Amino acid sequence: MTHTARRIGRSLALVLPVVLVLSGTLAVSAVPWAGQDATTQLTASSSDVSVRAKPRAPQDVLRDQLLAELQEKDPGAALTRLQREVEKRPSLAKHCMSLARSLGRAAVDQYGPTRAQSFSRPVCDTSYATGVMRAG
Repeated sequence: MTHTARRIGRSLALVLPVVLVLSGTLAVSAVPWAGQDATTQLTASSSDVSVRAKPRAPQDVLRDQLLAELQEKDPGAALTRLQREVEKRPSLAKHCMSLARSLGRAAVDQYGPTRAQSFSRPVCDTSYATGVMRAG
């Protein structure tokens, strides 16, 4: 029961902010405001923004993508993609172990420790297995 609740919670934590931002942006840009001509819409300029959001680090973006792939497919597919991304972008190699551990922990949440371990691959040494072990 707790694994299912955790999995649902993590899925919502990944998807909900994106949905809220997109729906809020679309709603604000599409609503004609009271007292204005129906063709006039609210727009924001970059000069109105006091602090810009920092771009997310490539490893954080990749982690989110890999966790989504683990949810949609399986940990094996996510590990294969991790290996390809590190080969394609060597700058990600220093983050490979933490990414693989994150996949291991997420796999335990979704599949349980025994089944999660069956997806283990020699990507980033034994980091995936370490993530499985620590989560299980």
